[in-house]
Amino acid sequence: MSKLEKYKIKEFPLSRLATMDIGAAAFTKHHIRVIMELDVTEARNKIALLKEQGKYISFNAWLIKCISRAVSEYKPIHGLRKGKRKVILFEDVDISVMIEREIEGVKVPLPCLIRETNNKSIGEIAAEIDSGRSQAIENEKNFVLGDSKNRILMKIYYALPGFVRSYIWKTSVGMIGEMHGWIIPASVHPLCFAIGSVIKKPWVVNDEIKVREILYLTALVDHDVIDGAPAVRAFAHLKDLIESGLDY
Repeated sequence: MSKLEKYKIKEFPLSRLATMDIGAAAFTKHHIRVIMELDVTEARNKIALLKEQGKYISFNAWLIKCISRAVSEYKPIHGLRKGKRKVILFEDVDISVMIEREIEGVKVPLPCLIRETNNKSIGEIAAEIDSGRSQAIENEKNFVLGDSKNRILMKIYYALPGFVRSYIWKTSVGMIGEMHGWIIPASVHPLCFAIGSVIKKPWVVNDEIKVREILYLTALVDHDVIDGAPAVRAFAHLKDLIESGLDY
């Protein structure tokens, strides 16, 4: 056997079917891509101070709370198109967070669904994320963490033919690890965030150059649902919440 013929064939986890279906369905969405750099120095200083006082605050949970606050105050940004001229506006903000888990020796990103983040404290959000990280995984069909109904539905989903799975993603209502730079995600949802790493870099503060902690953040918003100007106002509000260090 020549060197060119040396290779292995491995089965990928069943959850990759959903990933491929999302990728295909995402091409049907008309997303506006928003690329942001956010100064999280104040927020991280507050979190560090609370830790010194014996109070643990998760930065990721705090960030989710900031997003849910902004979205709940600008509801059209996560509206869902219905038919040709209608948009469904949701009162609650459900957020799905990707958590990397090991399934049969392979690391797989699985969604952890957190319901009504707008009505939950940062501590409650952090507890649900921690629960998703430690949740027992029965097998590779256990696709959704933190929501038993969705786990059952996903087991049914995997058994469906490809063309039916594609239809489900096109009509459904719907964190990325550390990376120096922006991540451009693909999504079927009307609103999606990709969180990059926090790095130290020069930043202008009150006309002075200082070293600050900067978060890379990317967002997708459905242009069929919301125009650019109101979307910009929503993201500007999110920026204010994050950079001011939203109270805990």
